[in-house]
Amino acid sequence: MSHKVAITSMSAKASERTYRCSDDSQMAYYNNSVPLAENGRFYMMQNQLDAHYTSSGDGSQKISSNPQIFEAQYCTLESSSANGTYPTQSSTSSHSISPISGSPLSQHDSYSYHTYDSPPTVSCVTEIPDLQSKLKELENAILGPELDIASDSPESLLQANNPLKQDDWRQLLGINTGDLKQVIIACGKAVAENDIYTQVLISELGQLVSVSGDPMQRLGAYILEGLVARLSFTGSRLYKSLKCKEPTSSELMSYMHLLCEICPFYKFGYMSANGAIAEAIKGENLIHIIDFQIAQGSQWITIIQALAARPGGPPRLRITGIDDSNSAYARGGGLDMVGTKLHNVSASYGLPFEFNAVHAASHEVYLQHLDIRPGEVIVVNFAYQLHHTPDESVSMENHRDRIVRMVKSLSPKVVTLVEQESNTNTPFFPRYLETLDYYTAMFESIDVALPRDDKRRISTEQHCVARDIVNLIACEGAERVERHEVFGKWKTRFAMAGFRPYPLSSVVNNTIKTLLNSYHSCYRLEERDGVLFLGWKSRVLVVSSAWC
Repeated sequence: MSHKVAITSMSAKASERTYRCSDDSQMAYYNNSVPLAENGRFYMMQNQLDAHYTSSGDGSQKISSNPQIFEAQYCTLESSSANGTYPTQSSTSSHSISPISGSPLSQHDSYSYHTYDSPPTVSCVTEIPDLQSKLKELENAILGPELDIASDSPESLLQANNPLKQDDWRQLLGINTGDLKQVIIACGKAVAENDIYTQVLISELGQLVSVSGDPMQRLGAYILEGLVARLSFTGSRLYKSLKCKEPTSSELMSYMHLLCEICPFYKFGYMSANGAIAEAIKGENLIHIIDFQIAQGSQWITIIQALAARPGGPPRLRITGIDDSNSAYARGGGLDMVGTKLHNVSASYGLPFEFNAVHAASHEVYLQHLDIRPGEVIVVNFAYQLHHTPDESVSMENHRDRIVRMVKSLSPKVVTLVEQESNTNTPFFPRYLETLDYYTAMFESIDVALPRDDKRRISTEQHCVARDIVNLIACEGAERVERHEVFGKWKTRFAMAGFRPYPLSSVVNNTIKTLLNSYHSCYRLEERDGVLFLGWKSRVLVVSSAWC
């Protein structure tokens, strides 16, 4: 395919573009301040950059911030359709970004997802041997051939016009050959800084990862997909493509259910929350549990059994299940399926039961949806949910704090909070490093549970874990729904809403210890002031707390 060069002029101010999603949320910022390595060999490659770069005090090379009009060089693909092009990151370097071939990121679809402040162009590309086939192989492994939504263009996002040999640039960037973690970190840093070596680094990453390899190789495969999606501004579509598939009639459980079985994180959260709830509702006869993400509803089966066994007869139980349509992929059906399941279990134990289905995302819930009735004791459950609720960094309405305050206005007997202990509600690069650290521990814990070539394990990781990683890395604004916070931040939010801690009892602690006996010895459980922390080795992964 032939290429042609188009020269365009713009001011430095105009070159800093804001890319926005279809819902007008901020997608990403890129500017032309591209930090370079401390080596003059960069200038040997691109002497046309000299006029626009100055030396900083620390010896590094940066683009001059002087707001003078300059010429930015772009390349366009003659075969690109009008809506099949992408904006390049404004730079005088020809090392820019082009659509990816073999990636689940379609040119024409992606353009309709975003609006831009200036006319889009696409970048120059040259061939990197075997990279296109490597990415195609990786995409097929992650999404499957049936989910291929690849670009029509044969060019790859990761192809770069770079004269240095691999050993040269590895030495130049201080990267050890074969050190996968170091390459992953370097890729994230390059993307964050719009470095001219981004494509070469991601190319190297593509040679080191595998969805069936060791934990770091598997994690690296999904991080690679996230980076590619981010560079192509199509992270949201890839995230949506990675939803858990509905189980077929021959499958006994969904991928999410399998994940719950091989890792204790979810059982830990549900069991610790149920322990606090069981203690709080002792002796109560009208109980209303509000579950902000009811999932499959299995959490409540043990509560139903315990209430039905009460001396003197069972109380009346009402459960309000809140969930949007996305969760149907994980459980294999809608909220009606959950209600029927819980009705049948309650009937089998002789427990009076009522189910109230709220088909809405958490940030769409208001008091009128909850059908609060006089005389009921209210219990609220936030299990792995609140981090999905938009906060002040996403919306001026700050639904995260609004929901917590609304729940406090109900005067609940107890509120349970279970969340991943991860600080990903942050700018890109700190979030990238935190994602790498957190999911390294998670993939290591999965590695001891099932063989690496186990097809169930690969499917579970691909369809239920990868989509979170892609969302964390590729998406911004309202489209980034994975926004974890550490317990200290949750504690502050609940305290500001008027809550006080409801310490989990020693009975709950002992129950969780018994649970962990059936898992690997590297799992760690710690209790601090009535709050339970579950971790893998030295990394805390999940925190369970209760409030009143």
